Order: sequence, then C-alpha cells, then structure tokens
Amino acid sequence: MKSLPAVPAITTLSSREIYRNRWMRLHEDAILRSNGEKGIYGVVEKHDAAIILPIEDGRVWLVEQYRYTIGQRALELPQGGWEMEIEHPEELARGELREETGMDAAGMRNLGMLWIAYGFTRQKQHVFLATGLTPAEKTPDAEEHDLTVHSVTVEEFEQLMLDGTIRDGCTVAAWGLYRMWKARQGAA
Repeated sequence: MKSLPAVPAITTLSSREIYRNRWMRLHEDAILRSNGEKGIYGVVEKHDAAIILPIEDGRVWLVEQYRYTIGQRALELPQGGWEMEIEHPEELARGELREETGMDAAGMRNLGMLWIAYGFTRQKQHVFLATGLTPAEKTPDAEEHDLTVHSVTVEEFEQLMLDGTIRDGCTVAAWGLYRMWKARQGAA
C-alpha cells in the first residue's frame, strides 16, 4: 500500500483550553484548511486506554455497566484508562482486567492500537488478548459500582454483536483485530 502523505491538511492557528478535569481536557482550535478555508475544531484529549479480550476455554468475559453518556447499561469488553500518562500499556491492561473482572492473566498479548473516535477525541486504545485467567480481587472504581461480569461462549459473544446487544465500537473493533490475528496464526 502506498504511504499516506505526511503533510498536514490543516494548520492550527491558535488553541485555547475550554475545560479540564482529572479525566480529560477540551480545547478549541482555530484552524486553516489546505484549501484556504478557516474553521474551528473542538478536541477532547484523554490519556491512553486499554481494552482487554479475556478468553479462556472458548469463553469471553464481558462487563456490563451503566454508561452515563448514552443513559443505558452497556455490555462490552473490559476497558478503561487511568488519570495519568502510562508508560507500559500492558500494565494498564492488567490493571483494568483485575479492576473490572477480578481476574489476572498469565498471558497478555498486544494485538495493536486503535484511535477512539478521532473525529473529535485524541485517545489511543491498546488492544490486549488475556489468557491463562485466574481469579483475583476485584477492585472497581467508584464509577464502576454497578459493574457486573458475564462469561459467554465465543458464539454467543459474536451473536450479541450481530443482534445489536453489544454496540460498543471499541469492543467490535478489538474483536476484529483478534479474529485477524488468530486467522494468521495458522498461516505462519
């Protein structure tokens, strides 16, 4: 595949912070597009996150929790970030797995990195496959007080995505990376 051009199509003329809390920052930028048109871009910045695919014996572990932004409970893969920069994404993935599911993983394989909704936010999400799962102490955050853990077969998990029960884009994208990685294991 041909390389994407490195020249930016948009130049930042100025930037101002609109809002900040311990989880995110919002800034508004005055921009100049390569066609000469000026505009404004609002950007949410968050620290890196991780999404974990805990798979063992043909079963996938999911979490269900209330998501304030959509006003509904959502079923998804364990995922999240910390209120600080991370140096080692695997440490974050292991921490989120334990925090949300109460499990440790003997094996943790990095399957790749995704940008979460880069139309308005600057946040990376590191995708990890967790295997060799063992029970550990569950340590949820205050926001996760109502979080429940579910274990489903791979077939049930895929059906939950197909029928629209799971609508989390990060979960669906992580599963796609996993399926591609797994398909290539036999070709190596």
